[in-house]
Amino acid sequence: MYIIGAILAFSILVLIHELGHFTLAKINGVKVEQFSIGMGPKLFGIKGKETEYLIKALPIGGYVKMLGELGEEEAVHDKRALTSKTPLQRLSIISAGPIMNFIFALFIFAVIASKGFAIPKISELMPGKAAEQVGLKAGDEIVKVNNEKVTTWLDLSVKINMSNGNPINLTVLRDGKKENFKITPVMDQTEKRYLIGIKPVEIKNPTVMQSIDNGFSQIKFNIVQVQQFFKSLFRGKAKAQDVGGPITIIKVSGEAAKAGFWSLLNFVGFLSIQLAIFNVLPIPALDGGWILMILVELITRKKLSNDKVGLINTIGFVFLMALMLLVTLKDIFFPIKF
Repeated sequence: MYIIGAILAFSILVLIHELGHFTLAKINGVKVEQFSIGMGPKLFGIKGKETEYLIKALPIGGYVKMLGELGEEEAVHDKRALTSKTPLQRLSIISAGPIMNFIFALFIFAVIASKGFAIPKISELMPGKAAEQVGLKAGDEIVKVNNEKVTTWLDLSVKINMSNGNPINLTVLRDGKKENFKITPVMDQTEKRYLIGIKPVEIKNPTVMQSIDNGFSQIKFNIVQVQQFFKSLFRGKAKAQDVGGPITIIKVSGEAAKAGFWSLLNFVGFLSIQLAIFNVLPIPALDGGWILMILVELITRKKLSNDKVGLINTIGFVFLMALMLLVTLKDIFFPIKF
């Protein structure tokens, strides 16, 4: 049941993403030939007036097939083809998917925050711990760690734990003035992570705007985490344990479901952001590849031929399928342990 719940949660994210493309395509007068949730063999489908709605066997993605997007010859002069639309119209259609995922993530995080959330402001010091020893006080608001801004308690906790016991610099807002403290986190043998001995201020009954603001903070935190991953990747410091494919997603989703509804919901929000970011990477066949081609067209004022667009997207699709196979094999032979 947990696995089924995880698959349904991921399918909802794909549905939200593809609905963004579908809705903007319809608004801009583009013919949508297929709307698919899942990949691989067809399980069943319904034929609408002009769109075939499909459910496929592998719950690892989905797509909206629009007339002319692959450079089909017969669609060159069709007014309802994607390629016949203006660059701005195409940009709105392609970017709608990732935007919907960001909006959905904001909604999820705001709903979770409405139950109450912690902020990086000290409510209490634990006696004898590092924070008390360096002079931190209840009421201090921690705004930076090693000169990097923190906006959520989770962000602060992650940065403290990532210190690996090395000294860190905290910038604290106290009585309207900023003060700096150097502190060394200590490994807590019970929680198995580095701590400095502080408790956060809990916002018990947040307003709607406070919940939304916390939702934005959570999105920002997740985006920064992705940036840190890519920095590690390009520096050659990323590990196999940092990367997971469809099997890992289902496993982690299942574990989140076991932990309860709110844990699963939080993971769905996290996953929605990952899906949005992955799709805006400038890789052909992904939304980011399309966006890059459209931006080049807007700058140069020269439209790429349909043949080139089709070739670029075909190459991109083959690359993505190879990448999918690679991460799936990695999930099988080198599974993430948790």
